[in-house]
Order: sequence, then structure tokens, then C-alpha cells
Amino acid sequence: MPLKTILVLGILFFLPVLFLLFLYPSTHNYNPLDIVDDSVNELQFFSSNSEDEILLKDHITILGFLGNQPEDHVIAASNLKELVYDKFKGFKKFQIVIVLPKGTEAKAIQLQKEINNYDDMRFWHYVFGEPNDIKNLFSSLKTEESLDEHIFTDHIFIVDKDLAQRGRLDDREDKEKERKEVAYPLYSYDCIEVAEIKNKMSDDLRILFTEYRQKRKGKFDSSSRRAEDLNDIN
Repeated sequence: MPLKTILVLGILFFLPVLFLLFLYPSTHNYNPLDIVDDSVNELQFFSSNSEDEILLKDHITILGFLGNQPEDHVIAASNLKELVYDKFKGFKKFQIVIVLPKGTEAKAIQLQKEINNYDDMRFWHYVFGEPNDIKNLFSSLKTEESLDEHIFTDHIFIVDKDLAQRGRLDDREDKEKERKEVAYPLYSYDCIEVAEIKNKMSDDLRILFTEYRQKRKGKFDSSSRRAEDLNDIN
């Protein structure tokens, strides 16, 4: 075999290997998902549609508020089901919890029929509470959003196993950082914005699951920033 051919084959074989070796260390260098609030209320005042007690503690939870007309928000629920639940339902201790006012139990069943194509929905829960309890739970979250008159918002929240809300204290794009624009946070994720759920939220959940996986292995070095660490974010 000519020497030139051997060299070409050698380059074609080793170049991808070298590329992967360069990438490998970077997979372990990531910033943990920021803690934006560390005192989210538990669900002790809520009933559920499950035989088991539904709690936030010791779970990685996506928390949503679909109000007293949940059947009017099929798009938001479907996006959440298809873009988040279907992707992460196999992860340990993952759950989605939809908060609704008491008296909407039948509407929750109807919504479930609208979004479920006979999939495994064991980790998708509805909890029901009095309006004041729902508002108190929502008030315990860090957010720039508000519940409307129907106790609804299309924004959803990530709550970790220790009742801490996770998000981004600095949600600037690289170009914004290069221009040294003022940092701004991402406390919640809009269910109607497909790109935000598919890109930002999916990435953030992967980071959070990686954090807990490394904690189980004793390899996690916590450097998560809290809200007080960034003076330019109110």
C-alpha cells in the first residue's frame, strides 16, 4: 500500500478520535443550574388525583398553574407533555405537577384525555387547592409573572429535591455578554414558546439531572450561584 494512502487513512482514523478527546473534558465543565429561590412552599394543603401523596420534596418537579379552565389551555399542556414529559419521564424522581383550584377535578380528567395518547402518565399529577393556597404557593416562587383572574399562567417552574427553585440568573446570549449588556434572569419558562421549552428548559433540566447524578457518585463540586451573588439583578 503506498505511503500516501497509509497517511490519509491514518489521518481519517485518528482525527475523529482526537476530536472526541478534546470534547470529553468539556462535558464535565458546566455551571450548575442556578438556585433563584430556596424556599418554595410544599403541597401540604393540596389534594391530588393520585393514591400516593404528591410532594415536591425529594423530587425534580415541573410546576404549572392551569387555572379554573384548564381545558382552555390544551396547547400549553400539550407542549409540556410532548416537549418535556415525554423526554424526561424516565429519569429518577422526575414529575410534573399541575396546580388547579378545587372543583376542577372533572376538567382535569378531560384535559388528560386531550393530551394523552395512551402513554405512561404515572409521573404527571394534578393537585387541587383553595385559591388562596394556590396564590400562596405561587408567591413562594421567584417570578416576574403573575396569575391572571382565572389563577392561570402559561409559565412553568423547575423545583429541585430540596424545594429550591432553579433557573438562570444570567440569561444573556453570548453576543449580549460581548456587548456587556446588563444581566437579566430566567425564573420560569413559557409553555407557549416552543423554542424556549425545547432549547432552554431542556438544557437546564439536563444540567440539573447531571448535578444529581454526580452528587450520587460523590463527584459534584457545588458552585451554584444564588440570587445575592449578582448585584445587578433585582
